[in-house]
Amino acid sequence: MTQVNTTSDTNDGATAVITANVREGYVQDYENWLNEIQPICRSYPGFLDSQVIRPIAGLTRTFTFVIRFDTIANLRNWLESKDRKRLIEKARLLMSHDDNYKIQSGLEFWFTPPTNDVKVPARWKQCLLTWSAIYPLVLLVPLAVNPVMRLVGVSGTGKVSILAGTIVICGLMTYVVMPHYTKLMKRWLYGERD
Repeated sequence: MTQVNTTSDTNDGATAVITANVREGYVQDYENWLNEIQPICRSYPGFLDSQVIRPIAGLTRTFTFVIRFDTIANLRNWLESKDRKRLIEKARLLMSHDDNYKIQSGLEFWFTPPTNDVKVPARWKQCLLTWSAIYPLVLLVPLAVNPVMRLVGVSGTGKVSILAGTIVICGLMTYVVMPHYTKLMKRWLYGERD
C-alpha cells in the first residue's frame, strides 16, 4: 500500500519517500500509527532525520513520509526490518488503494534510474550532462528569440528578451532535450549496456 522511492549519494546519505493514501475516517488512526513507527525508525543505526507531510484537511488523505539515513545499507536495514514489516502490516487496514505517486526534487528527476537496482548517477555526471545540454541552448536560443523580440518591438539585449530566452531554454530542457539526452547517455550515466 506504500510506494518507496530510494536514492543515494555518498555526501547526502540515502533518502526514502513513502506515500500512503489513508481510507476515509482513518486519518487519526494513521496519525496514531505514525506516532508509533517514528520512534522505532529513529532508533535504527544511521538515522539522520524524518519529515511527515500531512494531507490538506478536506481535500486529500495522502501522507508523505520522508526518511534519511547515512547510507543506503542502513536505510535498507530499516526498510526491510521485522519492526517495519510488522507495523506496515498493522497499517494495511488504514490505507486505501495503490494510487500513490513518487516525489522527486531538484534536477534529479532528469536522472531517475531506469530500474530500482541502478543507483542515481554521481552528481558530477549530472552536472556535466546538464551543462553540456544547456551550453548549446544558451548560444543558439537567443539567435532565434532575439529577432522575434525585435519584431514585437523589444530590444534583443533587454531584460524581457533574456526572460523570453530563459523560458524557451527551460522548456526545451524539460520537455525536449533532457528526456532524450539522458536516454542517449544512459550507458555513461548508469554504466548500463543496451
